[in-house]
Amino acid sequence: MRYSEFFFWVSFILLFYSFLGYGILLLILVALKKLFNKKDKTDASLFQPSVTLIVPCYNEADIIPEKINNTLLLDYPPALLTIVFITDGSDDHTEEVMKRYPEIEWLHTEKRAGKTAAENRAMKFVKTPFVIFSDANTMLNREALKNIVKHFADDRVGCVSGEKRIISAAADNASSSGEEIYWKYESFLKKMDSELYSTIGAAGELAAFRTALYSDLPEDTITDDFTQSMLIAAEGYIIAYEPQAYAVETASASVREELKRKIRISAGNWQSMVRLKGKLKPAKTPLLYFQYISHRVLRWAVAPFLLLILLLLNIILAVTAGGSYSVLLMLQLLFYAAAFTGFLLENKKIQFKLIFVPYYFCVMNYAALAGLFRFISGNQKVTWEKAQRKSLQS
Repeated sequence: MRYSEFFFWVSFILLFYSFLGYGILLLILVALKKLFNKKDKTDASLFQPSVTLIVPCYNEADIIPEKINNTLLLDYPPALLTIVFITDGSDDHTEEVMKRYPEIEWLHTEKRAGKTAAENRAMKFVKTPFVIFSDANTMLNREALKNIVKHFADDRVGCVSGEKRIISAAADNASSSGEEIYWKYESFLKKMDSELYSTIGAAGELAAFRTALYSDLPEDTITDDFTQSMLIAAEGYIIAYEPQAYAVETASASVREELKRKIRISAGNWQSMVRLKGKLKPAKTPLLYFQYISHRVLRWAVAPFLLLILLLLNIILAVTAGGSYSVLLMLQLLFYAAAFTGFLLENKKIQFKLIFVPYYFCVMNYAALAGLFRFISGNQKVTWEKAQRKSLQS
């Protein structure tokens, strides 16, 4: 076998494993685990410790009243729940809004230093054994807090991730359809990861931590939720996943807005991978390390380059060897043609949402490469440039 053929098939196998094969493997491993390891039926639903819910906000005056009403309606004993909104740096009349809700603790300083700095500051005021973070633009289901904290009845659990859900119409455009499908698949992987051993990283839309395990992060940390949860997991604790504690939000207003957000997240992923190097040790947490490489590193750090290599090698092999390589090249070109079709139709509302999958897939992988260059250049600011999202009425 020629080198070009060898690297072609290595690239093909790794790409298949990154995007589909790992999910299939998880299904098999979880099924085997359930077969040979009967789950403890202990009911933890009555475990209701005192908790602090922190909502970091920046210029969210328009959504804060809805978010506050949402938190006040959560089904959790009021005597056990402290709600804190932190609005550091906001200059959009947030103060007038917050003064209407004296039952909510409010932290504010004029300096804007980013979400991580705000969370570090807010943690100094936490007196409860557990802390929960939720983004201002997401609404929680009424049972979210009960469902998420019950996992802490298990001493092995150091962090719990809730589920992110995207509101989407029956017929929608590329940004909504792509993001919705992506998060449905990502939620499936998170659930399977958790059932096997540990979810890989918590979602910042809704994440809970043992207060004693929470540590201040460098203020330039971009993906604070993922980094914080993985540092806890690296110490041998489990990140549990709870799909019945979910945060609902609308999709980005357009693919352009979604790309802006994804490039930032990608830069944060590269930053977190660098900072987690040496923290995650295969000898200490072998299964976690396997999940981390399979779910995170391969998809974000390896796959985008392999897609380019696979296409280039396929062109070479189709010209020099023909046969099945010509067929495979034709399939690749058809996939990218479908992605281009999705680009042309990106603002059309279509019921057959799968038509946008190739386009969104390409956008995601472009974002991973763009995020790398932004991370290397140091041009990614720690403060969020907020992406525009659809209104609930659209």
